Amino acid sequence: MRAMQVTAYDHPLELTNLELPVPGAGEVLVKVETCGLNFGDTLLIKGTYQEKPQLPFTIGMELAGVIEGLGEGVEGLEKGQRVAAYTGIGGLSEYATIPAEICVPIPDNMTAVDAAAFLIAYGTSHVALDYKARLQKGERLLVLGASGGVGLTAVELGKLMGAEVVACARGAEKLEICRRAGADHLIDSESADIRQVVKDLGGADVVYDPIGGDQFKAALRACNPEARLLPLGFASGEVPQIPANYLLVKNLSVLGLYWGGYAKLNPKVLTDSFRTLFDWYAEGRLKPHVFNVLPLAEANAGLDLLRSRKATGKVIIQVTE
Repeated sequence: MRAMQVTAYDHPLELTNLELPVPGAGEVLVKVETCGLNFGDTLLIKGTYQEKPQLPFTIGMELAGVIEGLGEGVEGLEKGQRVAAYTGIGGLSEYATIPAEICVPIPDNMTAVDAAAFLIAYGTSHVALDYKARLQKGERLLVLGASGGVGLTAVELGKLMGAEVVACARGAEKLEICRRAGADHLIDSESADIRQVVKDLGGADVVYDPIGGDQFKAALRACNPEARLLPLGFASGEVPQIPANYLLVKNLSVLGLYWGGYAKLNPKVLTDSFRTLFDWYAEGRLKPHVFNVLPLAEANAGLDLLRSRKATGKVIIQVTE
């Protein structure tokens, strides 16, 4: 089988031929149809992610495909069933062995492309806004990096949950995509004073931030008393230092979220979230934002779209037909 592997840190992926894996006890063999790319994949390639697999390894955090084999003891799943899974690594491979307990059946009306675009982007935003921040109807939600893969889902879910959504992104084209996703207010991060614009709107009750750096600092100072801030990543390259006295004066809460960590820490958080999200998809209330679909051999080009921040929404790799 073919796979795109990291063979050396900070180098392009290599297209490699590997032996077909065999599912062990409690595992299923999945023919991978599609794999969603994520910013975390670029960090894995550099060797700077929270987790550091042993070289060589295959990246690809989320995948969708069809079960072709069952390991010993697997119940509740069957050959030919369509499933999606958050695997952390391994998605850019024509076949993968996956623990049965993390497989999520794909709704009949969901395409393989949508399934691979769904888990991390919507899952991250839903756990952040619902489980962590307890976003309430009528609150003002500020989304930084709002045109990216997770940012757009935060805009969409925030609106669905009844919030007043303020989207911050670079340039008119990206902001228009945010508007179509449901944003009530738009801020151009290239030219606007984020702090002042948000304060003029009445301040932020919840801040969703995959960017960090100066944008986090501006958002912090535009928060209302008892606001909740969600640092999800640092795409700017700068991890902001938070002055504790500012948190004290306004009774602010900073709620860090490493979404993938819940796979081991408390898997029920993820499975409960997926159940809600798939129901909303089946009802037609959610539609993944897919920027581009590329073949397996062009995975490096897809990763470049993430690094350059040219992608609005998800980049999907079509691994097999």
